[in-house]
Amino acid sequence: MTGGEVAAIIASVALVVAVVALLFALAALTKTLRTLRTAVEDLHRETMPVLGDLRSTVSTANAELVRVDSLLNTAESVGATVDSASRLAYLAFSNPLIKVLAVASGTGRAARSLRRRK
Repeated sequence: MTGGEVAAIIASVALVVAVVALLFALAALTKTLRTLRTAVEDLHRETMPVLGDLRSTVSTANAELVRVDSLLNTAESVGATVDSASRLAYLAFSNPLIKVLAVASGTGRAARSLRRRK
């Protein structure tokens, strides 16, 4: 055997070993891809009902937010009305109340001074 023939045999053996190694790698990759496909199908099957529930929950939450927004607007309106009413009551009753208290205070002083004179 010549050196070229030995080199050809070594190259052939190396090529056969490389092809066998690639076949094992391809088989392992195929098995992994099948497992991955099964996992993805399971995930899809389990998540689709959850997404449907999520959509209905979001719709319900949006309806509740609209309701709460309406309640907040009503509360703001009531607050503004109470504020206006309290200002009106202050303006309507403060001056007469001050006058009544002044008359009562003056009457009390007059009564005390009359008692002291007697």
